[in-house]
Amino acid sequence: MLDREIGIVHRIVYEDSEYQEIDIFIGPEKSKAINYICFTGSCMVGDKVLLNTTAIRLGLGTGGFHYVIAILREESKVHKKTGHIMKLRYTPLQIAVQTMEEEGSPYHNSIMDFKSLEMLPVISCSLHSMLAPAIAIIKYYMPYSRITYIMTDGASLPISMSNSIRDLKNKKLIDNTITYGHAFGGDFEAINIYTALIGAKEVCNADVIIVGMGPGIVGTGTKYGFTGLEQGTIVDAINTLGGYSIAIPRISFADKRKRHYGLSHHSITTFTKITKTKTTIVFPDIKDKKKKDIINLQLIANNLLDFHNIEYRDIDELEKVLKFFDIKVSTMGRNYIMEKEFFQSAGAAGKLALEKLKGCEE
Repeated sequence: MLDREIGIVHRIVYEDSEYQEIDIFIGPEKSKAINYICFTGSCMVGDKVLLNTTAIRLGLGTGGFHYVIAILREESKVHKKTGHIMKLRYTPLQIAVQTMEEEGSPYHNSIMDFKSLEMLPVISCSLHSMLAPAIAIIKYYMPYSRITYIMTDGASLPISMSNSIRDLKNKKLIDNTITYGHAFGGDFEAINIYTALIGAKEVCNADVIIVGMGPGIVGTGTKYGFTGLEQGTIVDAINTLGGYSIAIPRISFADKRKRHYGLSHHSITTFTKITKTKTTIVFPDIKDKKKKDIINLQLIANNLLDFHNIEYRDIDELEKVLKFFDIKVSTMGRNYIMEKEFFQSAGAAGKLALEKLKGCEE
């Protein structure tokens, strides 16, 4: 089902080369909308626009935005880009991009000549809100390290949807971005996780890679019905290519849903049913004994200690580091104080990657 309505652009709230946030009127109703310039060109005040209003009409948590499908004026044009690989294939919005691996790309030979990731540290995460703490820790201690973020197509497809990525790039905390699958808009494009990882090493010269979906994980409350399961196949891809796999577990003591309390069922399912190879799962050194015991019992009950490498890191400095970079974190509407252990698990992964990176330099 696709709900479409006509609106009039009232105000441009924010814009950059890829993305616009606009205020619109649909009749007397004032609303917010997002326009992706690669699809439609740039909106101007007074433009009549065709909107996808489906999510808002269904009451879904999309941030309260409609989406511009088309600008209804004849002179609206989108500048063509090079490339012959289609994303959003066989839909009315399919777009052509140049991927690193395609013939004609200046990086084609680099991808072709790849041998191994050579134990390059690669962090995988299941939620977009895990990125900033992991990245901040690495850049705080090693500001000249090169970090490449690879965005999957498990949630938001346009990378420009992420305010977090925009902020991290503006602060020079992310050096390059790669989007693969049907995700698009990164500094570089790739077809799959394997070539994205290869490109991060061979094209971006990354010291650390972090892989995860954009904003908007899909979940159903069922064992296998969530897009965060991709973390398992990402772990296997990292190992296949010879990287050092570091996985961020999803933990919470603020989530009222039993299935997410302590170590989330998302992580338990991913690390027991989906991964076929070992990874190092890093937990923060939780000072609260009751909370620590809950995690330990879950690890034992699910045999995670037998299959994966479980490590702990003291990460008490994370709050200070986030303040240093003026990064405000939030997950499921909860801030750092409310979800300290959640964010510390991401920071702990960053600390382990940092140790591996320092070990390579010694």
